[in-house]
Amino acid sequence: MYHTMKTSRLTLLSSFFCLWYLNVGVSAAEAYVTTVPWRTRHSKTIVPNSKRSTPLFWSDGKNAAPAILCEVENIPILEPVPRGFKRLFMVRHGEVINPGGVRPVYYGSMDVPLSPLGELEAIEAGAYLSKFKLQHVASSPLSRAIFGAREVISRQTRPDNEYNDSKDIIVYDGFTELNRGAWCGKTKDEIGADSLARFDACDESVTPDGGESYPTLKSRVLKARDELLQITDVGRASAIVSHLQVTRAMLSEALGMDIKEMAGLQIKTASISCIDYCMSTGKEYVKFQSFKPECGLNESKDGAN
Repeated sequence: MYHTMKTSRLTLLSSFFCLWYLNVGVSAAEAYVTTVPWRTRHSKTIVPNSKRSTPLFWSDGKNAAPAILCEVENIPILEPVPRGFKRLFMVRHGEVINPGGVRPVYYGSMDVPLSPLGELEAIEAGAYLSKFKLQHVASSPLSRAIFGAREVISRQTRPDNEYNDSKDIIVYDGFTELNRGAWCGKTKDEIGADSLARFDACDESVTPDGGESYPTLKSRVLKARDELLQITDVGRASAIVSHLQVTRAMLSEALGMDIKEMAGLQIKTASISCIDYCMSTGKEYVKFQSFKPECGLNESKDGAN
């Protein structure tokens, strides 16, 4: 009996500590939820540096670091941004309404809307990121990403916050989803499994008319990422709300993957990935990949895109 009581007390203490850790500033953050007016902008504002945090242990960027999970809520725990580093959170948009209806088609950079479930997924992703003080919130110009960015930024700005950085969403064209060109509106069978496989393997000879290849996509995505990193202060974090292929482009770079393997990266709808960037060495460290808050929602449909 004594052993059982002792075990129970330890379990309760562990649970209490984990909840405290999540809510009292595990990373450079505090949890709060509020709403503010929203508008997009293209100008970039440099905000003074925040207080620096002490360096902690991180893993080799060649492999995605397994997230340290809290047993109470199954949420990744992050240390503060290490000294000399910048951090980016990458959020994929939620489930969309496929323009082909019951006949799922590729849509790429078409501006398709979120489904009701996709909106709820985006809200949950924004709620998770409310735990972090983000300096900037960037987005693709497509409406499904803008919705998610609104949810993130609405939980970032409050009148009494001395680090009231993220007043507006910064829209980067470079974070637009892969342009599928002539393949938009076609099913996998209509495009052809062989053509899709060659495309994924970066055979640029099969790039659809009016579309773009993975190398072209990755080049513009990394350019936009670098612009965001440039205006993010050392020791701070910013967020990007974008798309499957955009997130794959940034993760594959951080993981040192061959671009021909990029299409194999699994990124759930409305999931969050996190990468730390060392400013002195240029190295990139994946803290966690495709984390999706568990909030009791139905499983999303994530087919051709």
